Amino acid sequence: MIEDLISRNEGKTLEFKENTQPLEKIIQTIIAFANTAGGVIVIGVKDLKKEVIGIQNVLREEGRLANAIADSIEPLLTPNIQLTSWRRRDLIVIQVPYSIGPYYLKSKGKEVGTFIRFGSTNRLADNATIEAISRSKYHLFYDELPCHQALKEDIDYELGKELFSKVSKKFTPQNAKSIELLVSYQGHEVPSVGGMLLFGKSEKRNEIFPNAMIRCARFKGKSKVNFIDQLDVYESLPLAVEIVLGFVRKHSMVGYEIESVRRKEVFEYPPQVVREAVINALVHADYSVKGSNIQIAIFDDRIEITNPGALPFGLSLETAISGFSQLRNKVIGRVFRELNLIEHWGTGLGRMIEICQDQGISEPLFEEIDNYFKVTLFHGAKSAQISEKWEEQIVKYLNEEKEITPKQAQQIWNVTSRTTTTRLKKMSEKGLIVEVSTGPYDPYKTFVKPRKQPRNI
Repeated sequence: MIEDLISRNEGKTLEFKENTQPLEKIIQTIIAFANTAGGVIVIGVKDLKKEVIGIQNVLREEGRLANAIADSIEPLLTPNIQLTSWRRRDLIVIQVPYSIGPYYLKSKGKEVGTFIRFGSTNRLADNATIEAISRSKYHLFYDELPCHQALKEDIDYELGKELFSKVSKKFTPQNAKSIELLVSYQGHEVPSVGGMLLFGKSEKRNEIFPNAMIRCARFKGKSKVNFIDQLDVYESLPLAVEIVLGFVRKHSMVGYEIESVRRKEVFEYPPQVVREAVINALVHADYSVKGSNIQIAIFDDRIEITNPGALPFGLSLETAISGFSQLRNKVIGRVFRELNLIEHWGTGLGRMIEICQDQGISEPLFEEIDNYFKVTLFHGAKSAQISEKWEEQIVKYLNEEKEITPKQAQQIWNVTSRTTTTRLKKMSEKGLIVEVSTGPYDPYKTFVKPRKQPRNI
């Protein structure tokens, strides 16, 4: 277990601590993990070098931790605290499950004591985030809430009929209620937030949600210094999909292929991948965030698709990519499914990776950056990290075995111990392998494959 944890980097669901000091920082991390997506804290490991140094008097420190957790966190939270040894060094491993809170420091109260996790850091949650955590307790979604500034007449029923007829389905006021485009508010029917974003009449929708637009731009070069073209899309979400995809197609088509008597358009980026990324941004954006909008930025070497709102509470990048789905917007997601814009729940990110792998191009990069989620698409062949034959030998060995020692590497290479040390260091710096040790002079050090993981920033 320790080797597996050390092969990873600190991030949204993992943190290393050299010791239990300061205790309050560990409590804050436990709260942040519980409120966000769960996580593991390993105490007795240097966080930067990942040297396993162990802790003194592990039973005493475990008791201090257990008491502090019980006394400091509201409501009661009971993470799993394990004592383990690795090469005669005692460690404490705290496994914190995701739990619907909000959890907070009892001494400071909910308003100023609630923490959430952003990448490898803990942040104080603002009021909007605390409200979002509280809504999840009652299985409420932001887009289900009544949009009390609007009237039911502000729903464009003709647009709804047109779009649903394209998939051979009916759209009536009764349907609008069943899929929660209309909800009750103080004895009246009004549009839901999702209803206005999906089918609200443009003037009223843009008045209430001025930031619910998609900002598209094609930049010259690889930075946002100069742009060639731009487009701000203010349409309802189902219509916005094709408009945005049209803008991307316009700036990513590289030519045509002639197949028999037919002409086939050729694009820099797989259209299916672009479509998945755009729809993912529209369905999972946090429309409660003020002053932020979805952005599509096209550069010479990549496309960046960014939406406000990190992954929903309870979800990590690893679980999202593996196929687990957790909607942020229930109404929007359901309507996109009804309109056949979404085919399978939770498979979008993984399918994007598979398509790129099948076509031999670089996989998408998924990032949580503060309160944003960004997908970066690359074109062209995937660049290999392995540049030397001797690197390939070790990677091949680790594909079959769990770990390798410097002595085993030396035997494979048939070189001096000094050359072995130099080569292993270079491979570690490139990220091809990860050192597992108690320090630079550990005679029992081993090397393992890095655990592939998305970036949390």
